[in-house]
Amino acid sequence: MAFDIDMIKKVYANMTERVDAARDIVGKPLTLSEKILYAHLWDGKPTNAFSRGKDYVDFAPDRVACQDATAQMALLQFMQAGKPKVAVPTTVHCDHLIQAKDGAATDLKNANSTSSEVFNFLESVSNKYGIGFWKPGAGIIHQVVLENYAFPGGMMIGTDSHTVNAGGLGMVAIGVGGADAVDVMAGMAWELKFPKLIGVKLTGKLSGWTAPKDVILKVAEILTVKGGTGAIVEYFGPGATGMSCTGKGTICNMGAEIGATTSTFGYDESMERYLRATDRADVADAANQVKDYLTADAEVYTNPEQYFDQVIEINLSELGPLLNGPFTPDLSTSVGSEMTEKATTNDWPLQVEWGLIGSCTNSSYEDLSRASSIAQQAIDKGLKMKAELGINPGSEQVRYTAERDGILGIFENLDAKIFTNACGPCIGQWARYSDPKNAPKNSIVHSFNRNFAKRADGNPNTHAFVASPELTAAIAVAGRLDFNPLTDKLINENGEEVMFDEPTGWELPPKGFDVKDNGYLEPVADGSGVKVTVNPTSERLQLLTPFTPIEGNISGAKLLIKAFGKCTTDHISMAGPWLRFRGHLDNIANNTLIGAVNAFNKKTNFVKNQLTGDYAGVPDTQREYKKNGIWSVVVGDHNYGEGSSREHAAMQPRHLGVAAVIVKSFARIHETNLKKQGMLGLTFANEADYDLIQEDDTFNFVDLDAFAPGRQLTLEIVHTDGSSDTIKLNHTYNDSQIEWYHEGSALNLIKKQNA
Repeated sequence: MAFDIDMIKKVYANMTERVDAARDIVGKPLTLSEKILYAHLWDGKPTNAFSRGKDYVDFAPDRVACQDATAQMALLQFMQAGKPKVAVPTTVHCDHLIQAKDGAATDLKNANSTSSEVFNFLESVSNKYGIGFWKPGAGIIHQVVLENYAFPGGMMIGTDSHTVNAGGLGMVAIGVGGADAVDVMAGMAWELKFPKLIGVKLTGKLSGWTAPKDVILKVAEILTVKGGTGAIVEYFGPGATGMSCTGKGTICNMGAEIGATTSTFGYDESMERYLRATDRADVADAANQVKDYLTADAEVYTNPEQYFDQVIEINLSELGPLLNGPFTPDLSTSVGSEMTEKATTNDWPLQVEWGLIGSCTNSSYEDLSRASSIAQQAIDKGLKMKAELGINPGSEQVRYTAERDGILGIFENLDAKIFTNACGPCIGQWARYSDPKNAPKNSIVHSFNRNFAKRADGNPNTHAFVASPELTAAIAVAGRLDFNPLTDKLINENGEEVMFDEPTGWELPPKGFDVKDNGYLEPVADGSGVKVTVNPTSERLQLLTPFTPIEGNISGAKLLIKAFGKCTTDHISMAGPWLRFRGHLDNIANNTLIGAVNAFNKKTNFVKNQLTGDYAGVPDTQREYKKNGIWSVVVGDHNYGEGSSREHAAMQPRHLGVAAVIVKSFARIHETNLKKQGMLGLTFANEADYDLIQEDDTFNFVDLDAFAPGRQLTLEIVHTDGSSDTIKLNHTYNDSQIEWYHEGSALNLIKKQNA
């Protein structure tokens, strides 16, 4: 039986009336995305139509999910909200703080030892406030959510950008910062700009070496890393309904890599099969009663150009296996000759040192079974692994079932390393090198979602390429980036030429799923007696002190850094070894912007201190400004804050005294996070003004006293030679967001309202 079945039935009971009302108000057939959005309005039944990409709308999500790295700060904030219990079903999943090194048993034991303080804190807070808790080793948050909580037509938010994975089960699931999660957990409305809609029509059928992964790799090529910004991507067509539920999840998961608000699919038979296979027949039965409301109206998919802002069509029968990368998930290359040419031209290492299968993107039973069919062929055909192979199962249920069915044994027969049911290398928790900064240039292939520099192993010279699990397995056997399993032969131990056959696998386990201990802990009914303690001398955890408002017209602010090129949340607040400080704001602030490239010297973590004239690290320089009561400004390029939902990338600069971040454009989640922390997130009205910023500049905000929705702000840039430039800055703040700014943060406002 499903978790929260009564809540799900209530959603369906409200859905028919609300969708019918929305259809009348909008005056035309509705997409699935619109149905879910209008069915989850904070005010209940729709009373007016919203403009896509313009109107800010209050929503009432059904549930919240948090992973351990971001849950720490989210729960530290919730503890200040003055609420005895979460208002909506909420879960915490311990999956990020487990380092991959020696294998599952050893690595999990080490994590439980080194991070026991954090795990105990999360467990006790969860118990106190009515939050479901998934222990370390239980699985990766998004796979666990898909198996247990996701349901067609629902809306959820999560403190991880890949929350969007739940779109594989027909949800609108959106990654947010912890402050947004706190709003919903505290029983408040959650605000989102009504998204634009991108329709992706899938025709034909996947076959052979082509996998669902290749669909999103192709979409990433078409839309690039920012082409989906502010939009929901809705997949439909015969190619969509012919795909497995977990395959849909893979596609939705990597929608985060194109900047999309989320991605989703209409309810179909594959979703019903998955629900029943994961012991949720009650959800499937309830969904079947309203199934016409859990997909778009028929007219939408017949004439999609009339209902979507943009339509893309992909013929799956013509799609081949792809490799995306290195250093960005939208650089797409076909296997074989095209890869050979690109790699040779760009001096990408052709030898592949590691193949990695798993992460929240591709760690389902189906993924492991298809990859294992390639591994079994390698054994049967007498092939030896030329690269090392690592496996991260998505959940204990997947791991237990795959072990029972002999799938993990096949990998182990090739000397693959089975890591914990956790994120591991996907988010930098991979102890591959003792000195990653000086590690050699190399290539790896993985089925993960992100491949930014240093993402997996901390080595800036690791060229990471994203592929399907089955292609990853084949390339790991061959040890070559330019290997094409469709055409190329390999030499086995007997000196014979052999080729791989097409991969095979099971959509669902033939003998059903099974698990002995799924790792879930139910909270007590009344948590008022549960004590939550934080050691004041802890290096890992620190109770929060509210931010003070940034008052008046800011003058004399100093430039902290002008970031050059790509500046993701990994550059602003690195993961890897820094994950251990995610619950201690002052300690983790020591990594603030240390990965950003200084536009004036093209170095990282080396900026000019305008008070001394010396060069030092970014956090050290900023602490000097803060000690002297001086606000500072960060300047950036396009899509600033791309990547993870981590709100630390906003909280850390705020904690250190950064008042404003001025860029050419923002990634959606990061812009919201800046607003939530009471900062100024602004964009150049004229992008060319980025070039006006000089290394010793001082900034005066002329008209902050007139800060209002839709009104540009004026900035005076004072240069050291006595000259100055006055420019205009745009913003997207509405009235409530400006109130966050004036109160010092959104959390301060929540506390004030609950006082």
